Amino acid sequence: MKRLTALGFLFLAGSWLLAQSPTPAPSATPAAVSPKPTPSPTPVPTAAADLVNLLNDAQLEQAVELLKTQFLNPAALNDQELRRARLEGLLDRLGPGAKLYIESGKPAAGAPIKFLAEVLDSKVGYVRLGKLDADTLAQLDAVLAGFNEKGIQAAVLDLRSVGYHSDYELAAAFARRFCEKGKLLFRVQKPSAKQERIFTANQDPIFTGTVVVLTDEQTAGAGEILAAVLRQHARAMIVGSRTAGQAVEFSEVPLGAGVVLKVAVSEATVPDAEAIFPRGVKPDIAVALAADQQAEIFRRSAEKGVSQFVYEKERPRMNEAALIANLNPEIDGSGGPAKAGDETALKDTVLQRAVDLLTALTFFESKKN
Repeated sequence: MKRLTALGFLFLAGSWLLAQSPTPAPSATPAAVSPKPTPSPTPVPTAAADLVNLLNDAQLEQAVELLKTQFLNPAALNDQELRRARLEGLLDRLGPGAKLYIESGKPAAGAPIKFLAEVLDSKVGYVRLGKLDADTLAQLDAVLAGFNEKGIQAAVLDLRSVGYHSDYELAAAFARRFCEKGKLLFRVQKPSAKQERIFTANQDPIFTGTVVVLTDEQTAGAGEILAAVLRQHARAMIVGSRTAGQAVEFSEVPLGAGVVLKVAVSEATVPDAEAIFPRGVKPDIAVALAADQQAEIFRRSAEKGVSQFVYEKERPRMNEAALIANLNPEIDGSGGPAKAGDETALKDTVLQRAVDLLTALTFFESKKN
């Protein structure tokens, strides 16, 4: 018999008990007056960037001049070194918005993650997009139609490891499968341009049930904007890790010597939502999963399905038949501890929390109705 993790049960039980607990009546006797807490001192910044931010223009110039005239090695502060330091500092401060790389040393794309769809425990639809392209969109349409035919009202959309992609029209097409027609989904605009590209939901959604989105640090560009749009317009909750913070379009300029400057020139934003660039999309429920474990789960689930990495197997228990046979199923055979490398020892904790969440939401919705 399949069952959710113990943590999932605790989450559900705790939520239910909290909802059922009556509000305590006010005490007849006045409570003792607590002493006014002493305010905590303002933390003193220690990081170099924070300290530099405290200085005004004149103080910045003074600090640079002092370094140039008093540092023991004047060659380290000649004009060329200052220009290098300035560029290095800018790249550090701009984070995901700018990067230098060697054109010939550009990292090769890893093995593509295959599209995967599955129904978990006859209740939750699971879809791993793998990548955002026209073929995946067609596969998603077919899967969502199947969910509707089966009466599936809860779905997990897995956007983990969806690498950077700047096709925002395609991101809008994916979002339209879940968002109400007529909604303004997001904008893409250059700071110096008066015109902006606006993406709207121009069709009725295919799936209108409850959605949970999974993200990680590799969810970038169009994948990030899709996650943010679904949270804003499809009431989706996001589980996993903060995304890459690259919901932008890049311009790449060769500088010579094989070096290329990659710089963000336009930004995608969701109205009435927090900016995605440069900090990424923050999950509603933060759950971390080691990259190597996630890669192994993705590899195995492509062949055997993902449910084995979500549900715990029921452990054998002592019973009357075992006593008569002089056996202890709790320590013999499959009742023993899981072996290293076995599927029972490898669990997708991010997906588990998503399933727990959908189970809880379904439970409370049924109680409400």
